[in-house]
Amino acid sequence: MRSASPYIIVNDVQQTVDYYQSVFGGEIKVLNKHEGKLLHAELHLGNSLIHFSDSYGKPLKAQHVQIILDCESEEELKHAYHALAEKGTITVELQDTFFGALHGQVTDHLNQIEWVMNYFKR
Repeated sequence: MRSASPYIIVNDVQQTVDYYQSVFGGEIKVLNKHEGKLLHAELHLGNSLIHFSDSYGKPLKAQHVQIILDCESEEELKHAYHALAEKGTITVELQDTFFGALHGQVTDHLNQIEWVMNYFKR
């Protein structure tokens, strides 16, 4: 196996990848467009990617989705945390932890994904 990546179904792929790119940076790779509508795209973050697919009109199921982020710096973590918290819901306040990381968790407003963020102070 070469890799495993999250596959997330959303109502609006373009809005989703644009939003997450504004929060996390990274590169968007368009995989499938039809009649001007983005149906499949990946957001590449470092050596990782998150795949987003259109729901094709099917109702989305409420599921518990969490994605863990290993940030390169305290500044990177704080930027993502505060950007997501602006309209999202903080589930774990930003804090120094017993396991040596700056840690926080935020559920975003757009797709209700909970982002688990760590910056390990090495």
